[in-house]
Amino acid sequence: MANKNQPGIRKGKIRVLLVDDHPVLRRGLAQMINQEPDMMVCGEAEDAGKGFELVGTLNPDVAVVDISLKTGNGIELVKNVKARYPELPVLMLSMHDESLYAERALRAGSRGYIMKEEASEQVLLAIRRVLTGDIFLSERMKSKMINQLANGVRTVVSPLEQLTDRELQVFRLIGEGHSTRQIASELHLSVRTVEAYREYIKSKLNLKNATELVQHAFHWVHHEAAA
Repeated sequence: MANKNQPGIRKGKIRVLLVDDHPVLRRGLAQMINQEPDMMVCGEAEDAGKGFELVGTLNPDVAVVDISLKTGNGIELVKNVKARYPELPVLMLSMHDESLYAERALRAGSRGYIMKEEASEQVLLAIRRVLTGDIFLSERMKSKMINQLANGVRTVVSPLEQLTDRELQVFRLIGEGHSTRQIASELHLSVRTVEAYREYIKSKLNLKNATELVQHAFHWVHHEAAA
C-alpha cells in the first residue's frame, strides 16, 4: 500500500472503508461521512472476507471496522489487514464494551476504539485522529490504561478479560446458540480444537460443566445486547 496514509501528502477526499454487518447503522454512518466536505465512503462490507478484499482493491485511507461481522470477526480482520497493509490506519467502532475490547483492538493493530453510542462528532473526530497517526480512546479508557502503566498492575474489570481473543470469540458464539460443530465451521477450526477452547474457558471462568458454560455465555451475550 502506498504511503498516502501519512499526514501531509494526501490529495483529494479522505477515502473511508466501512466494515459493519448492520446495514441501517452502516448506511447512517456512510451518510454522515459523505456529508463531510473532505471525506467519502469508498466501499462497504458486512463480513471479514469482503472487507479484507476491499482493502486491497479500493486502497482506502482509513478503515472503520466493527467487531461482530456477518462472517468472521473484526479483531481477526484487523490482524490480517495490519499484517498485509501495515500503514493503513484502522478504527474500531462497536457496540461492545470498550473495557473488554479496546485493549484487544489496539493489540491487534487498530489505532483506536470508539463505542457506537458516541455522538457523531466524536466518530468523525476519531477518524481524523487515527489518520494523523494518533491513538483514539475514550477519556475513561485512556485513564484506565495510564493508571495500569503507572502502577505496573493490570486492572481486571471482568473475568472475561482473562480469555484470549479466540476464546472470547468462541464464548460469544456459544452465547449466541452455536453448537461446537457450527463454531468449528465458522472459525475454520477442528471440532477437537473448539472443544479444547471450551475447556480453557470453563477453567478460566471457574465454570463446573457445559451447562454452566452455555448459561454464562448466553447471559453475557444478551446482557451486552441490552446494555
